Amino acid sequence: MNLNLARKCSFANPAVTLIRTFFNGKSNATIKSYRSDLEFFREFLGAETISESARIMIESPHGHAIFVALNFKVFMQKKGLRPTTINRRLSALRSLIKLGATLGIVSWKLEVKNLPVEPYRDTRGPGKEAFEKMLLANWDQLNINKAIRDHAILRLLYDLGLRRGSVTGLDFADLDIEQKRLWVILKQRSQKKAKNLPDVTLKALLDWIEIRGTNDGPMFTNFDNARKGERLTGTSIYRIVRKLGEQIGIETRPHGIRHTAITECVKRSREADIGLEEVSDFSDHKDVKTLLIYRDRERNVQGTLSNLIVST
Repeated sequence: MNLNLARKCSFANPAVTLIRTFFNGKSNATIKSYRSDLEFFREFLGAETISESARIMIESPHGHAIFVALNFKVFMQKKGLRPTTINRRLSALRSLIKLGATLGIVSWKLEVKNLPVEPYRDTRGPGKEAFEKMLLANWDQLNINKAIRDHAILRLLYDLGLRRGSVTGLDFADLDIEQKRLWVILKQRSQKKAKNLPDVTLKALLDWIEIRGTNDGPMFTNFDNARKGERLTGTSIYRIVRKLGEQIGIETRPHGIRHTAITECVKRSREADIGLEEVSDFSDHKDVKTLLIYRDRERNVQGTLSNLIVST
């Protein structure tokens, strides 16, 4: 073993070692998400740093650590946070302690259950027809360069079913024009995945690159005077989609476009004799059960059965 690495693994400060190891090897997006969740826990404890909050937990007896986590859970509920947010922050805390157990820093697990969550209230999104109207509405803006950029973003959200974080994380170097591929950072994945580009999507990107140029750096940059040339943020993409939705009289968001794309894939997959397991290669869901929700909503099983029993 490398001597410097051995010194780092000496656990002279177990809490600091735990936090550093926890973030090591993760993507920037994942680190940002975990850090935000652990910072919220730090604020709950009133600790000065997240390492200090980790120290409080790993030095506590098992029962007391669970007591703290349960109170953290109640605290978030009283704050009115959504169950998905509460569960994500609990998951970050559990994962941290689990790593501590793996490293031999603690000898117990943090058995605090998530809140029940109703998955995907509506997975349909705005629909393909509405999306196509948004594409047309995009060309109405005065700044043609911005319209070309936003068109490429919309195509990626739909054609590849990307999340906005995957779009904002793109760099120019991620595009392989010759192979018609794009290397994408996916949610909770440390390595990029190659996505094949349909011709219409590649053209949209090439049109934007004519304006952007071929220099290294973020694929999509800001046009606002205050942040001109900087990487476009997820908030900016949210505003782009929301505004276009308002222009055609609907309320939607970037994830709604992804929902529409996945719903269309599920619908078309039966025609192409493609199973849901293979559709997950498009949607990048780790659990194919999630796609069952899209399938059942698209088939409207409940509505069909309701009509059957009413008509008998």
